[in-house]
Amino acid sequence: MPRPYLIVNPASASGRTGRNFEAIAAAVTRALGEFRCAFTRRRGEAAELARAAARGGEKLVVAVGGDGTASEVIDGLVDAGRLIEPEMIFGCIPRGTGGDLRRTLGWPEDPAEAARTVATGTVTECDLGLVEYQGHGGRTERRHFANVASFGVSGLVVEKVNRGGRLLGGKASFALASARALLGYRDQAVRYRLDGGPWIEESITAFCVCNGRYFGGGMLVAPDARIDDGLFDVTVWKGLGIGDFLLKRHMLYDGSHVGLPNTHRARARVVEAEPVGGARILLDVDGEQPGMLPARWTILPGALRLRAGPAQAQRQ
Repeated sequence: MPRPYLIVNPASASGRTGRNFEAIAAAVTRALGEFRCAFTRRRGEAAELARAAARGGEKLVVAVGGDGTASEVIDGLVDAGRLIEPEMIFGCIPRGTGGDLRRTLGWPEDPAEAARTVATGTVTECDLGLVEYQGHGGRTERRHFANVASFGVSGLVVEKVNRGGRLLGGKASFALASARALLGYRDQAVRYRLDGGPWIEESITAFCVCNGRYFGGGMLVAPDARIDDGLFDVTVWKGLGIGDFLLKRHMLYDGSHVGLPNTHRARARVVEAEPVGGARILLDVDGEQPGMLPARWTILPGALRLRAGPAQAQRQ
């Protein structure tokens, strides 16, 4: 077992990660032995630290934080569709609000159990997504993601969650932000195509490009998605209003929404989308809001090696 290198977001879990890091460190030491660590101070720094660690020869990098921290670390470990350090293994001690990547990969919530998973969990290959998009400064940017990258009302939801805080916990924070975002929301006109096929123009509530199964604090957006099949599961919602969310919210969390007439599903390796009429359509990338359409998503089969929890191992 290589010595672990922890990339810690002390602000995650509403600051509890930083305040309780001594207990987290003790759990890691018991499960994994001595470790090195670095603490993030700003958004985006986890990717920089991960990139430096990979180029420095580290072989076990562990994110300690939420979905956004894990996504940043993963983004830093990969370049040109492959791991910078070929023998790299990624692990995670989840300490966030949404917990959607944790659910997909079967990582325990308890830090001691998560540390033991990093030590003994099944090493599996995971697909990643690469999304190229327009950043807020107007320039084309790109980043890798492990779970879900979407646009539409979901981008507005993440913007509200990140601005308003997450003291209510994951599911409640995202549910409240979803209700607020849908108040007065109107479906936005976009053009999209799958795998280079014909362009489709329609108005959407949310368009979700899924490698994992969950987003938005536990919504089962893509019940059949697998992280190792070389395909995105695409879920498109149309005409979803505040009334639908209040009356049918349980269907979003148990996956039965796929049977609704305003839900459309497909699978693809490449997805492209652009706004119609110059609308500002925000992105959600693994719980972060980095930019907007136009965007292009590409699947990268088997791009990441990680320690998965028991739930994910059973699905292999």
